[in-house]
Amino acid sequence: MIRKMMFAAALTAATLAPLTVQAQNVTLTGAGSTFAAPLYSKWAAEYKKSHPNVEINYQAIGSGGGIRQVSTGTVDFGGTDGPMNDAQLADAKNKLHTDILHFPTALGAAVPIYNVAGVASDLKFTQDALAGIFLGKITKWNDKYIQDANPGVKLPAANILVVHRSDGSGTTYTWADFLSKVSPEWKSRVGVNSSLSWPVGLGGKGNDGVAGLVKQTPNSIGYVELVYAVQNKISYGEVRNSSGKFVKAGLASVSAAAAGAVKNMPADFRVSITDAPNAEAYPISTFTWMLIPRNMNDKNKAAVLKDFLKWSLTTGQNECEALTYAKLPKEVVTKEAVAIGTLQY
Repeated sequence: MIRKMMFAAALTAATLAPLTVQAQNVTLTGAGSTFAAPLYSKWAAEYKKSHPNVEINYQAIGSGGGIRQVSTGTVDFGGTDGPMNDAQLADAKNKLHTDILHFPTALGAAVPIYNVAGVASDLKFTQDALAGIFLGKITKWNDKYIQDANPGVKLPAANILVVHRSDGSGTTYTWADFLSKVSPEWKSRVGVNSSLSWPVGLGGKGNDGVAGLVKQTPNSIGYVELVYAVQNKISYGEVRNSSGKFVKAGLASVSAAAAGAVKNMPADFRVSITDAPNAEAYPISTFTWMLIPRNMNDKNKAAVLKDFLKWSLTTGQNECEALTYAKLPKEVVTKEAVAIGTLQY
């Protein structure tokens, strides 16, 4: 066992060792997830410090847009918080004549943010309450489903304004994935996708758009990646998990959600960790993925992209926690080192 562990560690170190990047100027373009945009922007800036000849431009257009653009070769890599499905992968391969690979880059959380008049304390939300609110069945803040979970909090008899994403979104995918697991009605009526036919609510573009609408609209509720709640100083609630415990999103609770998936991580890394069985897990957690073609025509650009990916899985992980993303488990990074070896450049 010890010998196997030493071999795996040596393999990871060798596979993730930096490449010698050519001195000519290279520009990489990525697009997609607004969920991961703060992290990718930070990584681009930090990577440039040691690679001054490399520019990395990332467009935060939503996971749906990222999937579309990487699938047509418009960008060099995509970003998504909801993995591509089989049909999308097949369509991309037909267009690009190569596979798109998923590489987890960090862990994050979708959190319920709210702006309730006269309420300063953290609110607790059950699975039924969140499903009911976003299905349009719970319409008042002092509804029994919300009030019973928050004894001692004086909730107003005000109408709830639901805010959701208007664009194709991995944050939406994660939110809907959770609601589909805890609410049969949500699963049958709405389902899981990056773009939904919403039963109720007002749409905002990107995580920043939803955060902005909630912040300026009294008695509203929405969902964003944790960093957007923290940076915008918006209240976000605890959510009851599958063990019946109310948990607030944070580094430890998001990491706990991934713990069970590590042992059975599929080779293509497409996995859901919402509603995880761990008692300490925040239930609306997810990996965020970088989408990378297995083969690229521009070999110099490909070499830089491969090096940036390796840097992201090693040095770049040190930037995660300051932005409220959880680092990847070491076991996942080890498996990704093997997957990097299948890139044909």
